[in-house]
Amino acid sequence: MTLAVVTGAARGIGHAIAAGLTEDGYDVVTVDLAGADVLADLADTRALAELVDGVRREHGPIGVLVNNAGTARLEHFNEITVESWRHVMAVNCDAPFFLSQRTAEHMIADGVEGRIVNISSKNGLVAEAGLAHYNASKGALELITKSLAAELGPFGITVNAVAPGMVATPIDGDFPLDRAAFEAAWEERIPLRGGYGAPSDVAGAVRYLVSGAARYVTGSTLVVDGGVLADQMPRRRFMPPYRNSVS
Repeated sequence: MTLAVVTGAARGIGHAIAAGLTEDGYDVVTVDLAGADVLADLADTRALAELVDGVRREHGPIGVLVNNAGTARLEHFNEITVESWRHVMAVNCDAPFFLSQRTAEHMIADGVEGRIVNISSKNGLVAEAGLAHYNASKGALELITKSLAAELGPFGITVNAVAPGMVATPIDGDFPLDRAAFEAAWEERIPLRGGYGAPSDVAGAVRYLVSGAARYVTGSTLVVDGGVLADQMPRRRFMPPYRNSVS
């Protein structure tokens, strides 16, 4: 049975990913601040190598790493402190890199043609006001994904990213904004019927990328956003109603 490690797996997208991989037959080890198999603060960058070493010692060769843990803070650019900036970058950017670095070394030593998936964001591809540090961290993660794909390809290890759009998760639940108005605006903005995505939608993309069907896919980003990035502005509200020419 292949061992998969999923960070930020106690709730939301990470929990759905862990459940999906378990359903697919993986032996899953979850990592989070609480409510997981391994308890760890991923902002403690220097402890990450030992975290990976400990999982390898206790559970055996690692075949899949999903870097899902993330954090976000809604702050105007001039409100961002050095501490806030460094914390967001440590969790969203540093942790995925150094966890991947150590895990890949184990994969190579164990002769495992592994899979690494980084959970990025649409914010790694386009910016959003109030999230300069989050945007920067996810943009960096996009290029970390490509850089590692280039270096690890010769060992048969693939590295890809999944970039979710608006998904019903707790990550922005404490943002100081008008929640009802914000969600209504996004519901109108998303082209695909159904509005917000579910954590299982992101998990489905991860399940594909770690499967044999994605053997030749590496250095890529799979955007799971209901079509938001495909539509540069919500023009539909200003257009005449759709009329079917077939009926």
